[in-house]
Amino acid sequence: MADQIATLISSVGLTQETFLVLCVISLLVVGAVVVIITSRPILDIYPYLNPSARVRARKGRLFDEKQISEIVETSNIEEVENYLKGVPEYADVLDEYPLDKALDVERANTYEFIARLAPKDIKAPFAVMSKKADIDNIKSLLTAKEVGYDADETKELLIPCGALYNDLESLADAENVTDIVTSLDNTEYAAVLEDALPQYENTNMILPLESALDKYYLGKLLRSTDVPSDENKQILYAYVGTQVDVANLKLIIRAKEDGLDYDAISPYILDEGYQLREWKLKDLMESPDVTNVVSGLEGTKYSSALTDVVPVYNETGSVAVFEKALDVYASEYSKSLASKKPLGIGPIIGYLSQKENEIKNLKIIARAKREVDFPNAKIMEMLI
Repeated sequence: MADQIATLISSVGLTQETFLVLCVISLLVVGAVVVIITSRPILDIYPYLNPSARVRARKGRLFDEKQISEIVETSNIEEVENYLKGVPEYADVLDEYPLDKALDVERANTYEFIARLAPKDIKAPFAVMSKKADIDNIKSLLTAKEVGYDADETKELLIPCGALYNDLESLADAENVTDIVTSLDNTEYAAVLEDALPQYENTNMILPLESALDKYYLGKLLRSTDVPSDENKQILYAYVGTQVDVANLKLIIRAKEDGLDYDAISPYILDEGYQLREWKLKDLMESPDVTNVVSGLEGTKYSSALTDVVPVYNETGSVAVFEKALDVYASEYSKSLASKKPLGIGPIIGYLSQKENEIKNLKIIARAKREVDFPNAKIMEMLI
């Protein structure tokens, strides 16, 4: 057998030493391939281990249904605040700020927390979300100047968060809306605000400026997600894309309730939708009324969520039922995404979505508790 192998080696022009070297190299290559194949799943999971552990720790401190019910059962806004002061996540911010601002600060802190810990390959969208505090503060400045607030009243509206907070606080004594816009010329929001400024000056309404900021934010958020190249990025793209679709639908529904046509709505819609592409959005904007918008969604994943509440809309005439239905859909969809990658992006998506809902619900409760004898049962219906 050995003689036959030696003869075969000689027949192909190789010495025995060369053949042995080639065998060793082949074994090393095969071994390297095996190591890469077997270690790839571990390498994919590794960047998410620490972030997942940290968000799971925070997720365990989110309010459950029993705790939310206890807050709903409080007698007034002071009892709501006292309840939250017993919770570490809210105690610190409530020591410094009134309830509504404290909730805004907690939400901004949550976005910043997620943006810091997210692995590099999915960090960009969360970094965009963390800029929501700056956008909200710019909107507050515009609103304050539009209604004639002085510097102290304006500062009370600002959330002490975001990269631009100090700069925006210094604009609290600006004379008017135009001064605010021109003072932001060194920020990323300058171009969109300047483009919308003529429309503000023609209408004396800040809606064009606010809508321009919203459209800019949603566009940047959608474009921050890469072409989905793995399951984590596919989940992230679906999560972000659904937020964009929901925002577009809310705007279209509200506009149709106000009787606005396509030309009035289209400047504020981000036509780079996720499931709702440009042609579908155009059809929806051209719909004659709210119910036709809902029927126009047949075949999309949003159809059943909105169709189910059409009877309630017909009874109450309030488009708030559609907005809540979209919020509930987005929440449930986020939960389904979170369960798909428990050793990847799943826990991050799950925690962020649940935290957002928690703060939205606390805001709903706080508003209701400021009204005398607001029924607790009605509050529970309003929660997401």
